[in-house]
Amino acid sequence: MNALSDRINNLSTSQTLAMAAKARELKAQGKDIISLSLGEPDFNTPDFIKEAAIQAIHDNYSTYSPVEGYAELKEAICRKFKRDNNLDYKPSQIVVSTGAKQSLYNIAQVMLNDGDEVILPAPYWVSYFEIIKLSGGVPVEVPTSVDNDFKITPGQLEAAITPKTKMMWFSSPCNPSGSVYSREELTTLGKVLDKHPNIYIVSDEIYEHINFSGTFCSIGSIPGLFERTITVNGVAKAFAMTGWRIGYIGAPEFIAKACTKMQGQITSGANSIAQRATITAVDADPSVLKDMVAAFHSRRDLVVGLLKEIPGVKINVPEGAFYVFPDVSSFFGKTLKGVTINNADDLSMYLLEHANVATVTGDAFGNPNCIRFSYATSEALLTEALKRIKEALA
Repeated sequence: MNALSDRINNLSTSQTLAMAAKARELKAQGKDIISLSLGEPDFNTPDFIKEAAIQAIHDNYSTYSPVEGYAELKEAICRKFKRDNNLDYKPSQIVVSTGAKQSLYNIAQVMLNDGDEVILPAPYWVSYFEIIKLSGGVPVEVPTSVDNDFKITPGQLEAAITPKTKMMWFSSPCNPSGSVYSREELTTLGKVLDKHPNIYIVSDEIYEHINFSGTFCSIGSIPGLFERTITVNGVAKAFAMTGWRIGYIGAPEFIAKACTKMQGQITSGANSIAQRATITAVDADPSVLKDMVAAFHSRRDLVVGLLKEIPGVKINVPEGAFYVFPDVSSFFGKTLKGVTINNADDLSMYLLEHANVATVTGDAFGNPNCIRFSYATSEALLTEALKRIKEALA
């Protein structure tokens, strides 16, 4: 008899975290590994945010925080949604959680019953699939490719909808593809959703500020969609605060209340000091991030340029986040240095072993033809990594 639950036995391990762990293990053995696997900014948290955290410690914010977040933080998040996204949320519609990952888990737990279908434009962030599955939902993948910039069309969305469809989850800018949906594209998807008023939308906007197109559109700001959109965000990526673990949602009030109820039995309120620092972060004008965004933009151009020099690699130009998602299917079926490459998993492992570069297989994100590189590291390391990859694939 198995002592562990079916729930955990059916859950896949996060492949991004698994690859990062493997890279760390090889590094510990003395191998010179360049890790392009984790989606983590290589910048430090800005000093003005650190100061706010230190002040919060001195001000003795050391007791339990309200389950749904401090009132002052929820008000600051409402101001941020209005300023950056043209979304009018009230504090009663905001829930602060221990990272946006918990926000997503709360949503799935309070919205999904067994058999409810959730449309996932693929590629999608690795944990969406497992969180939906864990909550009894059925992920319905809608495939895209490098040729259409990894974006779904209104026709594809329409074709994926069935009487069991409850939600659609997506990210823009997208992890792993870096694609950003324009206002026009979101409007055309909205026209399809208008015909199906019972479908809710989860819009993961954690990368909104790491965006090179100069424009960003929240799907909740498209007329008619606000009442059924749950906007998910956090401070991890834009403010280089991954370890501070603060995410938040803006949602219809009944959903926000349900998420608070769920969280009240799981973790209670998020870290008090991190929340006080987040007030300062979300109140800051996004222009404070311009140097970091410029650095990512320049790295993107470097990486895309170097990948284009590798025969057999097919690449688009991502407009946001800090990932490239090249199509590497031309290598499938080939033998490199005595290793037969059958799929993206094989290629990802081959690059780890023969180029000493850690990447993540596209299979983890619902696109088995691609692999993901994070370019959240220095230009010198990126140049060296791409040189090794080019040699290993020659």
